[in-house]
Amino acid sequence: MEIGFDNDKYLKLQSQHIQERIAQFDNKLYLEFGGKLFDDYHASRVLPGFAPDSKVKMLLQMKDEAEIVIVINAADIEKNKVRGDLGITYDLDVLRLIDAFRDIGLYVGSVVISQYSGQAAADAFKNRLSNLGIRVYLHYPIAGYPGNVPLIVSDDGYGKNEYIETTRPLVVVTAPGPGSGKMATCLSQLYHEYKRGVKAGYAKFETFPIWNLPLKHPVNMAYEAATADLNDVNMIDPFHLEAYGVTSVNYNRDVEIFPVLSAIFQKIAGESPYKSPTDMGVNMAGNCIIDDAVCCEASKQEIIRRYYHALCDQRKGLVDNDAAVKVELLMNQAHVEPHDRPVVTPALRRAQETGLPAAAMQLPDGSIITGKTSDLLGASAGLLLNALKHLGGINHGMHLISPIVIEPIQRLKTVHLGNHNPRLHTDEILLALSISAATNPTAELALRQLPKLRGCEAHSTVMLSQVDDTTFRKLGVNLTCEPNYQTKKLYHK
Repeated sequence: MEIGFDNDKYLKLQSQHIQERIAQFDNKLYLEFGGKLFDDYHASRVLPGFAPDSKVKMLLQMKDEAEIVIVINAADIEKNKVRGDLGITYDLDVLRLIDAFRDIGLYVGSVVISQYSGQAAADAFKNRLSNLGIRVYLHYPIAGYPGNVPLIVSDDGYGKNEYIETTRPLVVVTAPGPGSGKMATCLSQLYHEYKRGVKAGYAKFETFPIWNLPLKHPVNMAYEAATADLNDVNMIDPFHLEAYGVTSVNYNRDVEIFPVLSAIFQKIAGESPYKSPTDMGVNMAGNCIIDDAVCCEASKQEIIRRYYHALCDQRKGLVDNDAAVKVELLMNQAHVEPHDRPVVTPALRRAQETGLPAAAMQLPDGSIITGKTSDLLGASAGLLLNALKHLGGINHGMHLISPIVIEPIQRLKTVHLGNHNPRLHTDEILLALSISAATNPTAELALRQLPKLRGCEAHSTVMLSQVDDTTFRKLGVNLTCEPNYQTKKLYHK
């Protein structure tokens, strides 16, 4: 893979810039972290060379100065809101995040339940966290938020929120997903800090859109595609242009809320430290792009991937038609179409030849391998085996797994577990391959090729089951699917 981003330079510049921002204030900075702290695969796809754990590594360089505060909206707890990428509820993701931070040596100070108004599920979650030894603070709804600044910045507004006890100069405020209340938590803390005589500061860490790239740069357009369901729109920051005469890119929500934020800052501190939404940011990613052409091409491919994801989500009833239409417009602006994704045409051609679902994968050497549906295997399972054979230099006609291993698994599925489909899924075929590898050196050779699949592209002519989708994600394969179900049934697992 060609590299377009200098990750080492990014780690150095980003940590230095945050240190400088801390020094601007009374050695106390509340840093709102947008996007994903862990496993930021979107950034690594559109900025080849960006490591998915870059943000965490950057924080680890300042781990003695940093602590984490995790915010979750009480309404999200109440309605069991689920993370689409992980398939777990937001409250469970808070526990996962705490474990993940602790495992790498970052200190988690507390959890904030925002928008709390006596929800029973929020009370139960608070008790659960408290029993686990985790400090929990409650923040309450404020009438007229965010427009009623006099009420917000008063003892009946932010003053009603519980003050979060923090001990370190850098407080990273993160959350399981958007709409959790990170910004409100930061501003509430500023109010309480100033009441205590501490002139704390606030800053925002958002990787995208990248403020010092053009508005219609493919990297920024790929961000719009990724957030099509949220109706985020990139736009020129008018406040930055007016204050400095410099064109910069931000997104609509930050631009729209900035006048209110500026008024809140003035009410809390006497003056606003920032003249624009761009000023609030600390992101240095745009300074670390070393090959713009590589990042442009990678971003165009991401826009196509997002188009397929939007179509599939629409077919599943998860989003309305607007998301797919928006991404299609972005594809037009980027001058790409679905068939510019190299794996799409081979997969569709294979399905047309066989009359059954098929799949295709592009390997690191650029070659494209296909998989078809057979009596023993689903197309995605067959694709995996074919890809591993190619990577290991194994003859395509050679059996890696004996039918005498596959048939008992099929019998277990259909006779004892009640499944109607005897074909093996991707996770089942990998388990069967692992068993065969114990006695078959060729199977063991194929198994050793699995790490080479990370970063490969794949396309299926039907939407895959959750288990297949999860397996590809764990292997690091960038999967897209046609928005078609394999059967005409109404219920699909």
